[in-house]
Amino acid sequence: MIPVAEFKQFAEQQPAFKVLKPWWDVLAEYLTVAMLMIGVFGCTLQVTQDKIICLPSHEPRENLSEAPCQQLLPRGVSEHMGDLRELSGLRNNLDLQQYSFINQLCYETALHWYAKYFPYLVVIHTLIFMVCTSFWFKFPSTSSKIEHFISILGKCFDSPWTTRALSEVSGENHKNPAAARRAMVTMAAAAAGPGKAGEGEKEKVLAEPEKVVTEPPAVTLLDKKEGEQAKALFEKVKKFRMHVEEGDILYTMYIRQTVLKVCKFLAILVYNLVYVGKISFLVACRVETSEVTGYASFCCNHTKAHLFSKLAFCYISFVCVYGITCFYTLCWLFHRPLKEYSFRSVREETGMGDIPDVKNDFAFMLHLIDQYDSLYSKRFAVFLSEVSESRLKQLNLNHEWTTEKLRQKLQRNAWGRLELALCMLPGLPDTVFELSEVEALRLEAICDITFPPGLAQLVHLQELSLLHSPARLPFSLQIFLRDHLKVIRVKCEELREVPLWVFGLRGLEELHLEGLFPLDLARAATLESLRELKQLKVLSLQSNAGKVPASVTDVAGHLQRLSLHNDGARLLALNSLKKLVVLRELELVACGLERIPHAVFSLGALQELDLKDNHLRSIEEILSFQHCRKLVTLRLWHNQIAYVPEHVRKLRGLEQLYLSHNKLETLPTQLGMCSGLRLLDVSHNGLHSLPAELGLLQNLQHLALSYNALELLPDELFFCRKLRTLLLGYNQLSQLSPQVGALRALSRLELKGNRLEALPEELGNCGGLKKSGLLVEDTLYEGLPAEVRDRMEVE
Repeated sequence: MIPVAEFKQFAEQQPAFKVLKPWWDVLAEYLTVAMLMIGVFGCTLQVTQDKIICLPSHEPRENLSEAPCQQLLPRGVSEHMGDLRELSGLRNNLDLQQYSFINQLCYETALHWYAKYFPYLVVIHTLIFMVCTSFWFKFPSTSSKIEHFISILGKCFDSPWTTRALSEVSGENHKNPAAARRAMVTMAAAAAGPGKAGEGEKEKVLAEPEKVVTEPPAVTLLDKKEGEQAKALFEKVKKFRMHVEEGDILYTMYIRQTVLKVCKFLAILVYNLVYVGKISFLVACRVETSEVTGYASFCCNHTKAHLFSKLAFCYISFVCVYGITCFYTLCWLFHRPLKEYSFRSVREETGMGDIPDVKNDFAFMLHLIDQYDSLYSKRFAVFLSEVSESRLKQLNLNHEWTTEKLRQKLQRNAWGRLELALCMLPGLPDTVFELSEVEALRLEAICDITFPPGLAQLVHLQELSLLHSPARLPFSLQIFLRDHLKVIRVKCEELREVPLWVFGLRGLEELHLEGLFPLDLARAATLESLRELKQLKVLSLQSNAGKVPASVTDVAGHLQRLSLHNDGARLLALNSLKKLVVLRELELVACGLERIPHAVFSLGALQELDLKDNHLRSIEEILSFQHCRKLVTLRLWHNQIAYVPEHVRKLRGLEQLYLSHNKLETLPTQLGMCSGLRLLDVSHNGLHSLPAELGLLQNLQHLALSYNALELLPDELFFCRKLRTLLLGYNQLSQLSPQVGALRALSRLELKGNRLEALPEELGNCGGLKKSGLLVEDTLYEGLPAEVRDRMEVE
């Protein structure tokens, strides 16, 4: 007996593959098992029992006009048996070997091939059906995709995140009706006005019992490990979708194997119907064996003919049912768009409107899964939704960035505000909004930020920095930021990426923007209107503008500080600066300026001017600064200025003058007439000497002469009794005048990088000078008298 289990390998599949087997494939599988059992049963009978039994015919040779046994065929079985009983008394004179020989010879020559090989044909055809059904599960190009898909599908189905996401959606759907009713009651009370507040409250109380209290499904809590696993699943689904949607090999293979089964069914049905009548109980056999047996005609009995005919009709019935399922499969394949799959019903049911439709093999597999259980595609769709992915990222962020961890990152920034700085995170943790003490929030390289309603909990927030972090702000939160935010800093690749809600914050006092204009718009330098910024006092713009943006004049009436950093691009049109009548501080850094702009001289309220890192060679226009009567700070550093004009004396109100990193070789004597000067920085130049008139600067407190070529200092310099900082490092000084002791207020003295051999002991008279404020080589310091060193080391 051949066990059916031996044939399992032809149709063996992974148990998980059952989700890709619709009902017709399952029915076909049972039919093939039944057909296989018929074939195996018939084969077993063929092997274990006699196939045919023959008896010689005693009719004379001249009377053999009819085939042997022919006279028995039209009559009933009882008559056959009667005839056989009549012949039972005849002796054939044949031994057992002769009978076996005749049986085998007649079986091979007289029996029809269909009657002989029927069970074997059934087994072969059934095995072919099995192979056709499961071929796409075994073919390398398709089986790899199927295995990967089944693996991902199972993980998505069992993932705790799937349950949580669907539960949250279900909870929202339950909450919406009640929330709508509450909103309607609130709006009605508000519309009633103060006089009808009591009636509104009464209506609210009466409305309460009508609310349907429905508890949303319990939302499972995800631990950190489960969150990471769900995150990895999202990445796998993305890559798998990208890979599978490129082709339709699964769809094509399934069609081909179905067409092959239909063709096979038609062939089997036709030839079985034609040849099933060839299975007969009595078989006439004529063989030339008279020399061996003495007989040439035999009447044979096909012992299994009756059973085989019944099995054949049963087999044909199964094949017909199998063929019907194949035709149904073809209709399903060609009458439905199986290469496209829409999640429309899932979107409507779950509320996840961003679930995308899929195509090609991905769509085909989802159609097959729907035939098994549509719940699979619904749970799988959770991992196709970007909203769901963002929620998961948010959950993982909240797990990673707890309130305690964020509180440890709080520190004071340069402006004295308590700042929380977050950099290169996949999103913004919700726990940030639990730190109500935060005064400044700095977000850098964080993509796609959407501020949640929890932002309103940061009641002390005054400063917000968005550095390469595009952010969306709901309209309801704009009022909150308008009332609380004082400073905002935005840095992006292009200025058109600056969020529009930034320009609607009416309470904003400082706006700092950094980004480039597109090359075709740089010359026009169009910026969003600033009219809404009624309290703006500081505007900083770092870009490549060809002119001062026209919208700057929108805030001309209250803007006090304007900073333009142009990154070396030449700023051509500056006439609009004249309208900034209350401007106190102006920075034009790296703007490619070769002369001091004339528009600057019209700013009567100007107090500080910074022209750093330009191409200034001559500053003859400095005389015009006498019109800026409030100017106290002038920064002309990091330019190419070769000399300072004599009429610098006109700037008597100037308190700070920065001329470092230029090409100065001398200073005019008239500089000593700037009697209000408190700070003078001429470091990093080529000065060889100093005019004695510098001693007239009796208010001078800070003098920077480092990195020059000074060989000697005029004694008059030490008449500046208020000098606190004197930087003389990296010059060519060979000695320091003992008159340095007259600088009693001196607290910082730099002498490194000179040619000094000794320090004057009069340094001990500088009561404010300590060891920490004296920057000099150790050998020179050790050369000072011990009492001087002791005095300096006393804090």
